[in-house]
Amino acid sequence: QVQLVESGGGLVQAGGSLRLSCAASGIIFSISAMGWYRQAPGKRRELVATITSGGTTTYADSVKGRFTISRDNGKNTVYLQMNTVKPEDTAVYYCNARMGGYWGQGTQVTVSS
Repeated sequence: QVQLVESGGGLVQAGGSLRLSCAASGIIFSISAMGWYRQAPGKRRELVATITSGGTTTYADSVKGRFTISRDNGKNTVYLQMNTVKPEDTAVYYCNARMGGYWGQGTQVTVSS
């Protein structure tokens, strides 16, 4: 059974930092590209960042220079370091495993101004 479990969300002031984690089980994590997505109220889910099995990363323009995606294959975990957060970063953040198209349950991030 595949599970992706996100953690690390919460309430943070604008300009602050958060680190999200996504622990994976039931998949061959080391060979799967992984991604972080987010969905704000009333908006479509959007891609935030991706990382390939080899460590190549891509970012949405809105988070470039502020967010960093990384992975630890030994821990089957992907991370999203969020720095200099803005109120518009408020959303539910979801982890995605490209291999098999699996999703986590999401973690809420709220940025106060």
